Amino acid sequence: MKIAIIGLGLIGGSLGLCLKENKLISAVYGLDIDKQNEQDALNLGLIHELISFKNLKICDIIFIATPVDAIIKILQDLRKLPKNTTIIELGSTKRKIIESLPKELLKQTLFAHPMAGTENSGPKAAFKELYKDAVCILCDSEVADDLHQKRAVEIFSHLGMKIVFMDSFAHDHHTAIISHLPHVISFSLANFVMKEENKRNIVHLGGSSFKGMSRIAKSSPIMWGSIFEQNKDNVLKSIECFEKELDTCKKMIQENRFDELKKWMGKANKLREIL
Repeated sequence: MKIAIIGLGLIGGSLGLCLKENKLISAVYGLDIDKQNEQDALNLGLIHELISFKNLKICDIIFIATPVDAIIKILQDLRKLPKNTTIIELGSTKRKIIESLPKELLKQTLFAHPMAGTENSGPKAAFKELYKDAVCILCDSEVADDLHQKRAVEIFSHLGMKIVFMDSFAHDHHTAIISHLPHVISFSLANFVMKEENKRNIVHLGGSSFKGMSRIAKSSPIMWGSIFEQNKDNVLKSIECFEKELDTCKKMIQENRFDELKKWMGKANKLREIL
């Protein structure tokens, strides 16, 4: 099989590294709007060769690993692909992408969300172990033809991922709470601290707890701005619910209900048992 990856950053680049080791795959091609990313991907050995958009038709599987707003545009430009070409988009949101999908591509497109990543971006951030033991969510996969479903499952299984099937509405709801909200909080915390504290204090007092909380504030604003826009309603609801929980904590401290506060924190400790 011949594979093409559109978008050669952390997600696409790491995917290329893994797929190059698959004996069933004869070539891994790459394409990126950023020509420096393309050159870096070649130099780092993330792909075998570059490919032009017009030549994508020679590939058996095309992965789209770009920001979610770009995924929508790219799918519009893939309308004339052969029906036996499998398209797998790797966005962090699903409903807006599915709603905008051209009807011509409905039976050959898979909507996947690898729950893997770091705060770093670009081809130089790619590494082969990114996907190992991570979860891959496949949304509304039953709509695609069997050929394309089987190809997607085979590829993600080869990457060492655990596949979870989920409705796209449920996906956007749950990821807003578990994935998108933590980024909102981290970006907010980083901006608040930089407004309130000078660089010297941040360096001297920023221990492991602060570094852990603020780590993902290094994430790409381009990527996450598009995610917040596409999943706007769910993200806003998660922020509102979180604000209520934060207000609960605030009131317990204000009213000196510290025994109750300790029990509340004890409940939070149980999250570690799940993870």
